[in-house]
Amino acid sequence: MDKHYFRSDPQLNNALEEVNHLINQRITVNNNDLQAALKQMASKGGKYLRPAFCLTFARLGGKNSWNSSKLIKIASSLEILHMATLIHDDVIDDSPERRGAPSIQKAFGKDTAVYSGDLLFTVFFDLLVETMESSPYLATNAQAMRKILTGELGQMNQRYQQQSLLEYYRNINGKTATLFSLAAQEGAHFGGADARTVHLAKHIGQNIGITFQILDDMLDYTTNKKLNKPILEDLATGVYSLPLLLVLKEHHKELDPYLAKKQEMTVEDTQEVQRLVNQYGGVKQAHELAGKFTNKALQLIDELPTSPTQKLLKKVTIQLLDRSM
Repeated sequence: MDKHYFRSDPQLNNALEEVNHLINQRITVNNNDLQAALKQMASKGGKYLRPAFCLTFARLGGKNSWNSSKLIKIASSLEILHMATLIHDDVIDDSPERRGAPSIQKAFGKDTAVYSGDLLFTVFFDLLVETMESSPYLATNAQAMRKILTGELGQMNQRYQQQSLLEYYRNINGKTATLFSLAAQEGAHFGGADARTVHLAKHIGQNIGITFQILDDMLDYTTNKKLNKPILEDLATGVYSLPLLLVLKEHHKELDPYLAKKQEMTVEDTQEVQRLVNQYGGVKQAHELAGKFTNKALQLIDELPTSPTQKLLKKVTIQLLDRSM
């Protein structure tokens, strides 16, 4: 678990260690391949951003129980759902790498990968039942899962196509921003915050999630080897993300000969597309748009009561915008 963005907060880091411990407890299964696959995914646990945001927003309720066993379970459920979607995404994309290591489907085969994702979904549902009985947030989680799927389906339906910016935003709002929004909203609600704060949390999370996905899409056109994402992976699988879409509007004649090859694009073709996208400012323009969503999140954070938690949220939101540079 990489705690880079929240390393300055010892209490929160201790709570995230509890999340990590609970996840490892819950993914124990009587199948050697499945167990090895799940342990690999958990050991490469990323930055735990979603549970971290959940627990941070839980503090806004002003109670000492922000890191209670119930909230640790809710925070864990968010990371488990995230892990499940990542594993299934890698199967669909035939991705060889995840978080700087061979993906589950590459290392263990697609059968084990699919079952690993399925098992994580069952653990996710178990945690919801244990923490949200008779709560309207059971329905909220179901709606969030539908939004995530809708965003993924929207992206899949537009592979190798020039989608509109509205369609792009709709898809990333579903497949990525929904889970950030859910994390912030659930944290605030179950931490005991008032209705206005819960509403603010929902929209702060949404704007942070949109920023996060735009920055992730930019990574497909950079050469920063410190980041655990294979360069040009999205482009090779027909996902035309924001930097490319912004350039295509005015420079489609230069790009079309390469993009028309679709699955037949060579490594050299994708590298040329990468060069053209950078040459015509696609990455720079995408970063500027990410900055607008970051600023919206910061404006909403400013509406929260002044506190160390508000200060931490502002700091992390700003740091996230710089993660691609």
